[in-house]
Amino acid sequence: MSDAICSAKGCRAAAEWVLAWNNPKIHQPERRKTWVACEEHREHLSQFLGVRGFLKDVVPLREWEER
Repeated sequence: MSDAICSAKGCRAAAEWVLAWNNPKIHQPERRKTWVACEEHREHLSQFLGVRGFLKDVVPLREWEER
């Protein structure tokens, strides 16, 4: 995932963060989907998921890759 590109629409910057999330209406509680974000879009994407109650964790990409 080290070549990951930010998930924000139209952004082509290298991702630095992993936003782990799930939609409790359709996913099992332990399931984690991921978006990746550059520094500029981390807060915006986190807020988007957080308002919906989907955001579970925000982790630096390097740390996520080591899991």
